[in-house]
Order: sequence, then structure tokens, then C-alpha cells
Amino acid sequence: MTGGAAAEVGADGMLRWVRAFAAAVAEQKDYLTRLDSAIGDADHGTNMDRGMTAALERLDAEPPADPAGVLKTVAMTLISKVGGAAGPLYGTLFLQFATSAAGKDPLSADDWAAGLESGIAGVRARGKAEPGDKTMLDALIPASEALRAGLDGGASFGDALERAADAAEEGMAATIPWVARKGRASYLGERSAGHQDPGATSSALLVRCAARTWTND
Repeated sequence: MTGGAAAEVGADGMLRWVRAFAAAVAEQKDYLTRLDSAIGDADHGTNMDRGMTAALERLDAEPPADPAGVLKTVAMTLISKVGGAAGPLYGTLFLQFATSAAGKDPLSADDWAAGLESGIAGVRARGKAEPGDKTMLDALIPASEALRAGLDGGASFGDALERAADAAEEGMAATIPWVARKGRASYLGERSAGHQDPGATSSALLVRCAARTWTND
């Protein structure tokens, strides 16, 4: 563990993060769908809300005993319940995070950061996308880099996550002028410019919810 980064994330902490994200998606459902209506299939908000609602139902019915179990339940639910690209990509993010977290209970701050890095690598491979392609990676990669830099510099877990959330939101906003090179939005070519990417937006919400969950750790 590095400097002031000490944290312990058990199953309860992971559940709090997942619940916070589900609530944020429900609150922003219409906004996410409006963003997607401009460059996608106009269903990102409704799809993510349906998936996260189903994930909470499964978690409530049979609460997992460890952090990896929470993440795997979310992953498998999103893969089975969410259509389009969001289900497979978010499912991969959570599933690879779960694989990284397996056997670790509780997770340290460094474990959590490593899990996020593993999840992002999975998304990158699954979607065959790179930074600048106008996807969820444009929020997640800056967030992961800021989180790791914060922890390596001795920041607390909560402070490092705040920096990560800020970086995710900056990455999200940066997608607005870009031309999409992957996904449904890429079919629009130059017409995709001028619109914020919905996947980057929901990903920024995911990281901001993590910061709010562990802000005092």
C-alpha cells in the first residue's frame, strides 16, 4: 500500500458503489437517452437503467459474500439484460474487475485501481477501441490514470477517486467535438461531431459514484 492510500473495500462497499451508480443512472436516464438519440439508437439510458435495476434485484435476492461476487453478479446481469453495445462492454468492465478482485477480501485501494485497469483492458479488447475514438474509454482511461497517479503520490483512496472523477468528466466533455470512430455513432461520420458521447457520460457517472462512496476513506 502506498502512502496515504489505505482503504478496505469489502462486499458492503462494493454494494454501496453499485447502488449509487444504479441511482445515478435512474436519475440521468432521460439525459443519457437524449445524448444517445443524437448519435446512437436512443436507448442508452433506458438500457442501462433496466440492467442496473435487474442487477440490484439479483444482489438483494442473494447478496454475494465478497467484492468479486458483487462485481460478477453485476457483470452477468448486464450482459444478459442490456442490449446494444452497452451490455457487453459494461459487462466486460465489471467481469474483468471481478476476475482481478477474486480471492481478495477486502480489496486495498491498489487492488481496486488494479481491478479498474483490468476492466478497462477488457473493454478495450472487446470494443477494439482506442482513446480518441469517442467511446466510454475516453472517460475511463483518464480516470484510471488519475487514480493510479493519486495513489502512487500518497493520496487517500477518496482523494484519488475525486481526481479520477474529475478526469473522467474532462474526458467525457472532450468527446463533444470529436468524430466517432467506433460503434453506432461512427456511421454518422462528421455528423457525430458536436455531440457528447453517451457511453463516456455514463462511465463518468460510474467513477463519480465511486468517489462519493469512498470520499472519506
